[in-house]
Amino acid sequence: MEPHEFWQEILPEKYSNSPPYNTHYPAKLKDGSVLMLPIRSLGATNNGLASLILNQASFAVENILAKFLVELIKADKPDVVVGIPTLGLSLAREVSLLLGHKRYIPLGTSRKFWYDERLSVPMTSITSPETKKRLYLDPRMEPLIKGRRVCLIDDVISSGASIKSGMDLLEIVQVSPISIGAAMLQSDKWRKMFNSINPNMIPLIKGAIKSPLLKKRKDGWWPESIDY
Repeated sequence: MEPHEFWQEILPEKYSNSPPYNTHYPAKLKDGSVLMLPIRSLGATNNGLASLILNQASFAVENILAKFLVELIKADKPDVVVGIPTLGLSLAREVSLLLGHKRYIPLGTSRKFWYDERLSVPMTSITSPETKKRLYLDPRMEPLIKGRRVCLIDDVISSGASIKSGMDLLEIVQVSPISIGAAMLQSDKWRKMFNSINPNMIPLIKGAIKSPLLKKRKDGWWPESIDY
């Protein structure tokens, strides 16, 4: 596949192949269908990850991922969906629409002049580790989430750092999410982080698709683990 062809369509189950993988990883949805993801090498290591860039996906793919995610979180009966920037915002909006909500709450990394520094926390991301930024809640949105059943949404959960920032920000207004969703759960590094801070949060974290950490061998890429 050409780089621009990834994330544009969901393929039938017959397109799922077994390791070793060469350039792409077949991430399976619950119905057996497949989304092909490009494999990206992690620096000079023998490790790699299957990549999903949601704002480069077709509208159809984003909608399908949102539908599968909604099936996983709707039993939690969220009152409001909160989206983490940047790539989690469009997914949070789509999930809110599918849940029948009238709006969603977007967090932001751009400080507006009316923002309150009290409603902000530091934020890091595995895809831009060198970038220092803060995550903000617009003060006008605070009444919409206080005392509500909140679902926190991001595009991909990998290290768990972005989700942790979102949880820290919600904690300032005394809100603990009743569910946490993503289009993809990437490797199991996030599990290790939540095991160290609050293992009870792990069952709340749900993804439409999952992808393992990949190890490079002579014949191609192999999943380190798919038992999650």
